Amino acid sequence: MTAQILDGKATAAEIRSDLKVRVEALRDRGVHVGLGTVLVGDDPGSHSYVNMKHRDCAEVGIQSIRRDLPATATQDEVERAVVELNDDPACTGYIVQLPLPKGLDEQRVLERIDPAKDADGLHPTNLGRLVLMQPGPLPCTPKGIVELLRRFDVPIKGAEVTVVGRGITVGRALGLLLTRRSENATVTLCHTATRDLAAHTRAADIVVAAAGVPGLITGDMVKPGAAVLDVGVSRVDGKLAGDVAADVRDVPGWVAPNPGGVGPMTRAMLLANVVEAAERA
Repeated sequence: MTAQILDGKATAAEIRSDLKVRVEALRDRGVHVGLGTVLVGDDPGSHSYVNMKHRDCAEVGIQSIRRDLPATATQDEVERAVVELNDDPACTGYIVQLPLPKGLDEQRVLERIDPAKDADGLHPTNLGRLVLMQPGPLPCTPKGIVELLRRFDVPIKGAEVTVVGRGITVGRALGLLLTRRSENATVTLCHTATRDLAAHTRAADIVVAAAGVPGLITGDMVKPGAAVLDVGVSRVDGKLAGDVAADVRDVPGWVAPNPGGVGPMTRAMLLANVVEAAERA
């Protein structure tokens, strides 16, 4: 018996269909939803990701608002683009595509975002709301992970969860999300310096790998019946690689592969954050 695939691609398509209906209902009330992006530089991965976001917008009926800047853009020019979107009534929410080119202060840029328009949920104000368990836009990848688990009826309440990776966009934020009363999981946050990582993953009902180390989680590190979600992104010989080795699929349980697992859910949650912001307005 092999692991059941947590198909993020198909699940994200279902979510987009639901969002399309909600966007149409908003339009009938005279509310138009717009998603903005700030893209700086020529990084092929960033351009591809932003293009996919805007294709998703077209499918759902959300207006696309782009601010594309050259790699030579100054700090002031990038911050000016952010302020323009803050002031644009057609923009319901937006993201600054990271990473920014070297020499630009990412944190300064992120702090200029209007927290009410923070579609990524990464503004310090919104991260503070997450810590305080107050309502606000949630970081898209952790939100997508929880939604994917729910859609496949993977038990979360009372589950032992090991998160490998301490970055704010996934690891730290996911720990906060899963320990809210609505989820009630118990979370162990590990990282590449954790001693005896395998002991933590073998004890877990859910393993989320987000360390950026290719093949870090192997089949012998996972207990039967566990759910393993691969969120790691790195390159090996010019090709994208995840954190979960192929033999994990041979262990009975669930696996969210990379690609095709959490990635599509992250994009779907970005749209969901914007639609929810429009519904709250």
